[in-house]
Amino acid sequence: MDEIDFEGTLVLEKLAEFGLVDLFFEAVDSDDIEKAKALMKKAKIDSDTIRIVLKMMNGVEDSQ
Repeated sequence: MDEIDFEGTLVLEKLAEFGLVDLFFEAVDSDDIEKAKALMKKAKIDSDTIRIVLKMMNGVEDSQ
């Protein structure tokens, strides 16, 4: 998956399957990158998607 095809709702749906949405938003709100990463791994989100989410959390965008 690349950033053009990224769909944030899919990440939230996967987190919801594991009951992790609230914890994830808390991590995002507190800029806790490691906690957000751990929660996504726990929800079995693929590494490419995790990389994109973490880049978005850091405010990093690719120039294309």
